Amino acid sequence: MRSPEAVLAQLGLPLPAPLQLPAGTSLPFALVRVVGTRALISGHGPTLPDGRLAGPFGKVGADVSEAEAVAAARLTTLAMLGSLQRQLGSLARIRAWTKVLGLVASSPDFHRQPVVLNGCSDLLLQIFGPEVGAHARSAIGVAVLPFNLPVEIEAEVELHP
Repeated sequence: MRSPEAVLAQLGLPLPAPLQLPAGTSLPFALVRVVGTRALISGHGPTLPDGRLAGPFGKVGADVSEAEAVAAARLTTLAMLGSLQRQLGSLARIRAWTKVLGLVASSPDFHRQPVVLNGCSDLLLQIFGPEVGAHARSAIGVAVLPFNLPVEIEAEVELHP
């Protein structure tokens, strides 16, 4: 079985640099917290390769199209993987993706949040395969997200002991 890093390289998907926060912002929590054989991944947003937050910004169904939101969910997944790799040393330490929670900043009439979160789920399955990448998931529409992001995703993984 190929390593997740090898799959990412084959797909031409670089993991982004550490998050560059907007001026005047601090995050007094860990982006990844390892407890025993679990890693809890704090909410991440779409990130460019250099670590800056990626646009477009705003609400899905008004300012951001569904296709742009799916792409944002993919970029958010890569941001989570970057944080995990920095914390764990290797994505091969992941035994299973257990839970994904996606928040979508939505206009009042947008109701396709699960489609947006498929950008995350499909990428996890492509990188890790069904044995490791399969996960439980919720997709929720919200009024607004930090930094006017269209998508924020948090997750939990089980690690090899």
